[in-house]
Amino acid sequence: MKEPDTSMSRLIDQIKEALTAFAGCKSPPALIGGLALAAHNVVRATRDVDFLADADDADRLHQMLLELGYRCVHRSQDAANYVRNEEGLDLLYAHRPEARRLLAAAEELTTGVGRLRVVSAEGLIGFKLQAHVNDPARTRDLDDIRALLKANRASLDMSQVRSYFALFQREELLDDLLAEPRP
Repeated sequence: MKEPDTSMSRLIDQIKEALTAFAGCKSPPALIGGLALAAHNVVRATRDVDFLADADDADRLHQMLLELGYRCVHRSQDAANYVRNEEGLDLLYAHRPEARRLLAAAEELTTGVGRLRVVSAEGLIGFKLQAHVNDPARTRDLDDIRALLKANRASLDMSQVRSYFALFQREELLDDLLAEPRP
């Protein structure tokens, strides 16, 4: 007999709780990371929840998460990482113009956990590329970019995607990814 997927139900409960806590934010945070991939036709396992949040809400979010029992393991002007028991919750702070634009443009979707804002596929590619450039050993980010490109090729704004690769001087990488055969 197959055991229920407690990790997925735990993530769903965690998202519901976070959404309730985020209700008073200046701009509601938007889902990014592994769970956001599903909204863009890419499914993969993940153990934490990642949100893009307005940098102006950083102190408020920090206090809310502490009140919910999370412990802050890292906090900077760009990001924060929290843990509670086996649960992880990461925040990436939007303070640069492009990140603020992506947060403002995040699409609100009706999901099994309620109304949830999710960053665009192009934005996810940009964030994943930045993470890969910051730490090339993070091969999962490159795999996620590859999967997003393959699953959404017809609907992506390729000029926006290309601008992210140009920003990080990785245009050749994009050309290589686009040249890969499709399944």
